[in-house]
Amino acid sequence: MFASDRCVVSTLSNALDLAAPFPPAAVGVAVDTYHLWWDDQVWTQLARAGAEGRIACFQVADWITPLPEGVLLGRGLPGTGCVELRRFREAVDATGYTGPIEVEVFHEAVWSRPGADVLAESIEGYLTHVL
Repeated sequence: MFASDRCVVSTLSNALDLAAPFPPAAVGVAVDTYHLWWDDQVWTQLARAGAEGRIACFQVADWITPLPEGVLLGRGLPGTGCVELRRFREAVDATGYTGPIEVEVFHEAVWSRPGADVLAESIEGYLTHVL
């Protein structure tokens, strides 16, 4: 969806292929559920990323529909969309990744709410749909 104006790296496989010539300590990949949930090869490629020691960070965001205009601001709180967040977390855990897990939400309707409410809903969604 971003290939036409923002990025040409469309899959985790593409990212890993680009990173391959470089040491894993120098070039890693971001596992971002918002950008990977649709990829039918993602589970195999997550295992590959782990075996290569390439997972630099893990970002959890749900895909909500309908997407807002501009698409970028369509990241929802955990549990508000269609991404198999727990399956992603389990797959990333299975690679041996022990770094932080970031809940990433880009959505104007969420941003306009009181921060304490958003934090509480984020924690509840994380505990229910990610852990």
